[in-house]
Amino acid sequence: MDDIQFEETARVGQIITIKAKVNRAFSTSMEVGIKVTVQDTLANIEKLVSVAYATYVAKPVGAGKIELKPVKLLSRQDHLEHSLATERRRIRLDYEQVFQNLMQESDKEDGYCEEDAVSTDLTHVQSIELVLPPHANHHENAFGGQIMAWMETVASISASRLCHSYPILKSVDMFKFRGPSIVGDRLVFNAIVNNTFQNSVEVGVRVEAYNCEEWIKDQARHINSAFLIFNAVNDKGELLAFPRVKPTTKVSSHSQDISFLECLVKCTFTPLFSAIFLAFQVYLSYSNIATLTHLAAKPGWEITSTLDDIKIWTHEEGDVLSFKVEMQVKIPSDLAFSLLSDFTRRQQWDKYYLTCEVLQAVNEDEKIYYVTSPSMTGYKPKDFVVLVSRRQPCQPSEPYIVAVKSVTLTSMPPSSEYCRSEILCAGFQIYSDSSSSCTVCYFNQVTLDVLPHLAANLTGSSKSIEDTALACIKFLELEGKKY
Repeated sequence: MDDIQFEETARVGQIITIKAKVNRAFSTSMEVGIKVTVQDTLANIEKLVSVAYATYVAKPVGAGKIELKPVKLLSRQDHLEHSLATERRRIRLDYEQVFQNLMQESDKEDGYCEEDAVSTDLTHVQSIELVLPPHANHHENAFGGQIMAWMETVASISASRLCHSYPILKSVDMFKFRGPSIVGDRLVFNAIVNNTFQNSVEVGVRVEAYNCEEWIKDQARHINSAFLIFNAVNDKGELLAFPRVKPTTKVSSHSQDISFLECLVKCTFTPLFSAIFLAFQVYLSYSNIATLTHLAAKPGWEITSTLDDIKIWTHEEGDVLSFKVEMQVKIPSDLAFSLLSDFTRRQQWDKYYLTCEVLQAVNEDEKIYYVTSPSMTGYKPKDFVVLVSRRQPCQPSEPYIVAVKSVTLTSMPPSSEYCRSEILCAGFQIYSDSSSSCTVCYFNQVTLDVLPHLAANLTGSSKSIEDTALACIKFLELEGKKY
């Protein structure tokens, strides 16, 4: 089960709607998307409770694995979820290595501790449940939802010992079934607070299973672990602050380091935690790829300009303006992908890239760049620190992807010489048209500091976007002749 976020609280008496569908089949496994909504009958509106993604494998009759047929895609949303399922699968497959890397890093650092912090021992809660027939499916395996419900109960008790209130579950992270439990098993749930973050608390829960023989011999089967995030509110609906905690065992110290570093990595990149960034790059790159994929799939794009092999589209949503430049290029799509994903070559065709250097090569598909842009009239020159994530297609009908977004790096702080700018979402999708041609689509969500530069283009009084696109096509086709 992928990480679950809860947007709304469902209460007794409300009408819950659950929709599930298979997003993609991966040979012998499949991803199922689950959407939960609640109907507010008084306001006559439907609110989103949660969206989750579960991975299933087909249980074979014999020893062999069951090969699954590809999913037939019907709607735009089907295509979107089908492409993003590959990214979510990368996270699932890298889960074990990510966790091991974090544990190794936590061995090297001392746990953070304050003198007045609360001992995590005070939050330890243990519960034992017996798996009965109503708790299991027709294979006599315990329902995953039942195990999650028991985990939430023990975790909420643990969290309540800190907030002295009724905690509200907001998300579940790293929820994975390591093995089955069947009717007759005793399940032992151990919960403890890992760390607190001002208005939220993370509780780690470990589940172990025993059959009768294992119970006598004290031989546990580790079947599940997860991290549950809670908030708490007062009578006025205001978020309560949680006290700091201090680990009292090596295990809780490991968990606190992991919890703290996970939160930190989601917000910023620092040299001190570069190893942690390496471990969590799959999560960060997923966000990068997913944001661009969602932007490209949005309905309502309007064409504003057509020039030979170039089309410009715009999309307005609230106060956010996005544009798409579609280019027809006479080189193979894989070559265009290789050239466009190397940002050190971008200044060869994009006059708004003055310099571009690699700050950190995370791996073959993820790099962090430092970019400077020339000054405009009356403005300082701009600089950017961006994460570039690249992906090759899993199927011929899918595009090559190069996604770009700004990140924060303390080793590269803003300077007085430049105006530090932000790229919310940008990048390329490259579709193969034939063995010698492709369609290159460039996307960018425009921020306020970039809007003055684009205003003339979008009103038709300037051709700088078209000129840059023509320069891009010329660069690609000239380089293509060298291969």
